[in-house]
Amino acid sequence: MNAAEKSPGSLAIAARTEQSMVVLAVEGVLDGANSAALRDSITKATLDEPGAVIVNVTELHVPEDTAWSVFISARWQVDSRPNVPIVLVCARRASRETITHTGVARFMPVYPTEKGAIKAVARLVRRKVRYAQAQLPANLSSLRESRRLVREWLTSWSKPALIPVALVVVNVLVENVLKHSGSDPVVKVLNDGPTATIAVSDASNAPAVRLKSPPKGIDVSGLAIVDALCRAWGSTPTSSGKTVWAIIGPENQL
Repeated sequence: MNAAEKSPGSLAIAARTEQSMVVLAVEGVLDGANSAALRDSITKATLDEPGAVIVNVTELHVPEDTAWSVFISARWQVDSRPNVPIVLVCARRASRETITHTGVARFMPVYPTEKGAIKAVARLVRRKVRYAQAQLPANLSSLRESRRLVREWLTSWSKPALIPVALVVVNVLVENVLKHSGSDPVVKVLNDGPTATIAVSDASNAPAVRLKSPPKGIDVSGLAIVDALCRAWGSTPTSSGKTVWAIIGPENQL
């Protein structure tokens, strides 16, 4: 497979196959005009479930660090395949450090060469990644149902220690969807080794933002609680709205 296409804003994306993997080479300047096209290209590359998707961003220029979040967005698209590893390649050290700093590397590791990425994929595919999702109705019954599902999934995956924090997190995220978007929440849980990512998608384009802490007293807003309990959390746009996600590990205990 060899293909090339251009996105708005002179972003060029070339695709080829390499040892059952899809390699995307991206060139140009990443900005708000073409980030959705890049996200959708990465998502599309996962659909036939290749051994991995390798995205070479060595020739990609990203003036605003926040624009790197498009790669997190690609990971959380509803129609992506979470069992297909997505890895990045960048020969420029400064960009690799930025990718790590912005949190993208939490979802897709970055390597200096394609050869190194291909070798790493052999290890990544041996991981047992578990994934489940469910779309729930836009009513209060979804609070209880989301907690039930998360408990059921993590129990079946033998991750009981993660359940207490996971239940708090999913309750906050679903409650925010019901309160602020009115759309049907889509609850997703991904377990990769010792960690789990709890995510909830909705149809609103408005990002989830933690409110400023009060000058006095205790900040008890939902996202403040999520921030205190988790390794990391974020709000990522998708083609249909957004996904709010939170990563928890063995150190996150109640």
